[in-house]
Amino acid sequence: MAGLSKQTHEKLMNVSTATLTTVLFKHGLRNIFLQGPQRLRPGPNMVGLAYTLRYIPAREDLDHLETFANRENAQRKGVEECPEGAVFVIDSRADASAASAGCILATRLQSLGCSGIVTDGGFRDTPEIAQLEMPAYHTRPSAPTNLTKHHAVAINDPIACGGVAVFPGDIIVGDNEGVVCIPDHMANEVANEAAEMTVFEDFVLERVQQGESTFGLYPPTDASTKERFKSWRHERSR
Repeated sequence: MAGLSKQTHEKLMNVSTATLTTVLFKHGLRNIFLQGPQRLRPGPNMVGLAYTLRYIPAREDLDHLETFANRENAQRKGVEECPEGAVFVIDSRADASAASAGCILATRLQSLGCSGIVTDGGFRDTPEIAQLEMPAYHTRPSAPTNLTKHHAVAINDPIACGGVAVFPGDIIVGDNEGVVCIPDHMANEVANEAAEMTVFEDFVLERVQQGESTFGLYPPTDASTKERFKSWRHERSR
């Protein structure tokens, strides 16, 4: 997809959000893990560029069922215009008392080739959304229609989701633990570092599973650790 090379995408598909948060911390970024959103069904990583929707509190004179007939309704327009490969990220102000979206809109995003949907609020129709191939993240199920609490006001603007600043085009990575937002200009560097860290941590985990102490191993302060890792990596063609 535009803005994300095939190589970077592949690397991000094979690293954890835990590893990514450590790499980003090394670069000075502390607040990049979305607080709250959890995956409805475990599966492979979700990777894509952020395409955003922002809600403000609903107002009764504006938010009624007839508004869905308006083709400029930001929620419906945003879904229809979400680019292939993007992750649809919704700012629901961490309010899950009404749904951010439901199965019909999530299914439409999947049919458009989107990589996933994330909200810091809730979804309705969660049993059905959980059956989709497209990854979906929310804080908890919420049956009431979005109109009872949310007014869709803007698409593809900077938003807050899970307490994190998300700008359109940022790289969104989700695994079975949660979701991380990577600033777009750092994506290649972060992906490379995370891929390297993952290989080393696989080596460390194998040694620990065999009974070795973490002292001198993790971090690799023992002079022999780096040499052993080099040999291990060569043997496994990694």
